[in-house]
Amino acid sequence: MMEILVTGGAGQVGLALQRLAWPAGVTLQAPTRAELDLSDTAAIADYLAARPWAAVINAAAYTAVDKAEDDVVAAFALNAMAPAALADATRKAGVPLVHVSTDYVFDGSKAGPYEVEDPVCPIGVYGASKEAGEQAVRTVNPRHAIVRTAWVVSPDRANFVKTMLRLGADRPELRVVADQRGCPTSAADLAQALAAIALRMAREPDAPTGTFHGVNAGEATWCELANHVFDVAARHGRPRPKVTPIETRDYPTPARRPANSRLATHHLAQAYGITLRPWQDAVAEIVGKLVA
Repeated sequence: MMEILVTGGAGQVGLALQRLAWPAGVTLQAPTRAELDLSDTAAIADYLAARPWAAVINAAAYTAVDKAEDDVVAAFALNAMAPAALADATRKAGVPLVHVSTDYVFDGSKAGPYEVEDPVCPIGVYGASKEAGEQAVRTVNPRHAIVRTAWVVSPDRANFVKTMLRLGADRPELRVVADQRGCPTSAADLAQALAAIALRMAREPDAPTGTFHGVNAGEATWCELANHVFDVAARHGRPRPKVTPIETRDYPTPARRPANSRLATHHLAQAYGITLRPWQDAVAEIVGKLVA
């Protein structure tokens, strides 16, 4: 019997992890906030010490990017201190930690896709707090896999695909940013990758460790992603609003966004043999579930 702990079970990735068909003999535990308060580092230590976990997947995060600019302490508590506590507790227990991070650790100024070894330079509180969490995990528990991802979408929770479908149902035209480029990523596809990493790390003491990028194949702007969402929805009989491209400066937000969020994924393919499918296929599957 192998027990894997998932933190952040109520989020997009956490819910996707719970829907996976795990191998026989593997059970998943995804405690609620009432059962495990990640703002309480002592509670984290006690929870990890209470049973012989095979691996921990930390999918919990403070992801309200704009709100984080004025909610600094809460963002760092969940994105930096909680990973530090998890790294400490897993190290003491000899347990591998798979930690989900973000493209926001980069400033977006690079011309091409970011490699895992590129220098980090967050431009907002959210990115800075996630980068601090990375450093804690990397420093404290040698048996770690940090998986940076980007532009996560799914049928669950709040995300770009669901927002577009909601707005597109009532408006004939939408203005969408077209000068930010990234890799739309299915929470379900990312969850499969995280599960594969966690299972291998649990079974093989010498499984690859380090930092990896996990996103669906290909790239897009938010405008291109919106057009794809509406093209798929239209095939299901939904209205097809016009999508007008705008620049980031035309849609000001409290937090700055990286203009380039593309992540190179060859390290993950080389280490674990994992390559996520094209984002277009993943998004079409999500839209189909939402409009069916």
